[in-house]
Amino acid sequence: MIKVGDTLPAVTLSEYSEVEGNGCSLGPNPVDVAQATAGKTVAIFGLPGAFTPTCSAKHVPSYLQNFDALKSAGVDEIWCVSVNDPFVMGAWARDQQTAGKVRMIADGDAAFAKATGLTLDLSGKGMGLRSNRYSMLVKDGKVATLNVEAPGKFEVSDGATLLAQAKG
Repeated sequence: MIKVGDTLPAVTLSEYSEVEGNGCSLGPNPVDVAQATAGKTVAIFGLPGAFTPTCSAKHVPSYLQNFDALKSAGVDEIWCVSVNDPFVMGAWARDQQTAGKVRMIADGDAAFAKATGLTLDLSGKGMGLRSNRYSMLVKDGKVATLNVEAPGKFEVSDGATLLAQAKG
């Protein structure tokens, strides 16, 4: 499993953009993790799936609620990463009203989850291989803090916990 001090894996994720701008076209766009985190402080949180109960009711809202404070603490971007396709992540972004605050990034084939060792096997529940629930603060592509939840828990990967770590 990835740990504090490690460099994020060199994988490409995907993001659905609603509006053209900043050189992005409409539709799924590649997100090169190394390039997108270079020279930035990024709060990344991962979760099992879009539109799932805890993820929709608690996890994403905790980052929306702490957006201004995280920015004030030096966080340049906030990413939500899930093993879903970019179209689902785009629909979930609209549903959660994350525009301009949280980038909803798809790890469609679980490449990032596998490369970081942050997988969760939900095959017995009909969901297949997913991302574990976690949060991390990444500075210039390196993991500065990492909070991994125990199975079925939501106690250490919320926006308030990562905010306290970003301030500390």
